[in-house]
Amino acid sequence: MTVKAPTEHAPHVFGTAAAIASARRAAVADRYAIDSFFVEWRELSQLEAIADEWRELAARALVPNAFYEPAFALAAAAVFGRDVGAVLVWSGTIPRRLLGFFPARIEARRYGLKLPVLVGWTHPFAPLGTPLIEREAAEPVIAAWLAHLAGNAKLPGLLLLPFLPQHGPFAGALAAILRRAQMPAVDFNRHARALLVPGGDRSAYVERALGPRKYRELRRTARRLGEAGALLFTAATEPAAVAAALEDFLALEASGWKGQAGTAAVCNEEILGFVEAAVTALAAEHKIAIDRILLDGRPIAAAITLRSGDGAWFWKIAYDEALARFAPGVILTAFVSGQLAEDATIARTDSCATADHAVMNRTWSERLPLCDLLIAVRPPAPFARAVRLERMRGATIVAAKRIRGLFTR
Repeated sequence: MTVKAPTEHAPHVFGTAAAIASARRAAVADRYAIDSFFVEWRELSQLEAIADEWRELAARALVPNAFYEPAFALAAAAVFGRDVGAVLVWSGTIPRRLLGFFPARIEARRYGLKLPVLVGWTHPFAPLGTPLIEREAAEPVIAAWLAHLAGNAKLPGLLLLPFLPQHGPFAGALAAILRRAQMPAVDFNRHARALLVPGGDRSAYVERALGPRKYRELRRTARRLGEAGALLFTAATEPAAVAAALEDFLALEASGWKGQAGTAAVCNEEILGFVEAAVTALAAEHKIAIDRILLDGRPIAAAITLRSGDGAWFWKIAYDEALARFAPGVILTAFVSGQLAEDATIARTDSCATADHAVMNRTWSERLPLCDLLIAVRPPAPFARAVRLERMRGATIVAAKRIRGLFTR
């Protein structure tokens, strides 16, 4: 078996502006020798003290990640981050600048065995594992991070990065460093979820994605919904309006199948506190929007979209299931999709959906290929054994999902 790092397949041809930006990054990167960084491991619970530096890094990140914004991550820490820390890469200059944020947890046992693995931090509310890295010094920062992992015997010699984009700037920079460092790597769990990348022509995106027949059907369904009462589409972006809209979202979520199954946010006090804290903090920074459909003034659908840099995440949606025949969730998804496509400040929107999500796959044309990447950062690490076990683990999860699907049907 040949184990190799992933390669980057650029989805578009870089123009003059990209070439200039690349040259600028190279010039800036020359200022950062790998031994000029200060690298440390800190517990997530200790990171509120550096929230300002962390927030500034998020604004300069090579690839934005709303789930690693301090407003979101600090709110999630109490529920999903009790055993999570982060490798922080700082500049060697005075004053220091935060250049890299790599959150992870140490799993002392994986696959049911005593096999320590450092696993990138994701959780059910944060399905993306791209770290925050200074865009103008990406490769030296990544190299400093991996060198720290390789040289720190207190950290595992195996690194697993879940929900990692297979292509793009981070994948390309990481692959280059892995080749130079001769660190073996192999990916698992390849899948792709819906992505919205409108490109140059941002008008009529939803109509093009759905096709004429499906688009006409959607318009007819919306007209039938409008016959039931006065329809109003509204977006909340200011903190007070977001807080009110969140209450509508939570009520709608609890009224449906998630409430019956006990998985709605209001069913768990810790989850509810996390959601409210994250939404409130992001609203204060104008990095969130909650869109709703009101029928005669009553909310019947609500969707939450997160923002970071030039990226957006279609995070959560809920609707009144008593009106399912009118598809209010689908209608709101199409409406928000059109708004996102026409917003020139947003380059791409991640659906955060499962790979087989029928509504998102039909409404958005592009795809975000993802994988879990396993890296041996130190030679003594039992890499070949971990590869076999990770494959077995993945096969077991797929089989369990298939069986669950059969019972559900």
